[in-house]
Amino acid sequence: MPSPPVLQVERIRAIVFDLDGTLVDSYGPIAASLNHARQAYSLPELDVDEVRRAVGHGLESLIAEWVGPDRVDDGVRLFRDHYAASYATGTFALPNVRSTLERLDRRGYRMAVASNKPARFGRAIIEALGLATHLHDVLGPDLVSHAKPHPAMLRRCLELLGAAPDEALYIGDMVLDVETAAQAGVPVVLVSGGSSSDEELNATGQKLLPSLDGLLGLLGRIQGADPGR
Repeated sequence: MPSPPVLQVERIRAIVFDLDGTLVDSYGPIAASLNHARQAYSLPELDVDEVRRAVGHGLESLIAEWVGPDRVDDGVRLFRDHYAASYATGTFALPNVRSTLERLDRRGYRMAVASNKPARFGRAIIEALGLATHLHDVLGPDLVSHAKPHPAMLRRCLELLGAAPDEALYIGDMVLDVETAAQAGVPVVLVSGGSSSDEELNATGQKLLPSLDGLLGLLGRIQGADPGR
């Protein structure tokens, strides 16, 4: 797997985040919706930790692996029907996310989200959690040509943010996010606690933060832009 470029902190003016496992925890509703689709085919229930390790590659891939490759269309329909009714009450912002976005916003960084979750769900989650004011846009695979790790979504975010690849930083929680960043030519920083284990993330050789607020110290401080830090 090719490596993303080396982070040059002084050049960064735009930040793109993954969603699940990076900004929010939606694994409960995802697990419940996947089990709803599996139940239709008399498949045994999966626990949340199993599902946490399985997500991130797009819904069709998830359904093909855990419901069946010949059941994707029906499985996606079953999943989406259930998820639409449950995601709003079962998704929450991860620790320090709101304050971190607020401080990055004050520092002048332009920010967006690139997630393999469909944009209609991603945008609704961001709105419901009160994070939208800090983000320029929330993209999903339904708004571009391919899901991650294809670089189309990340490149589109850079266009929207008016930033070149070496002026941007991608933040994710999966090995897949490293591959995405490498293909887009964007530096990457990883956050612990999502779908990939710390062991897997450390093996990529990329910077790993224990939580998102570590980004504040990593990027440093623009004098006078963030009186709260």
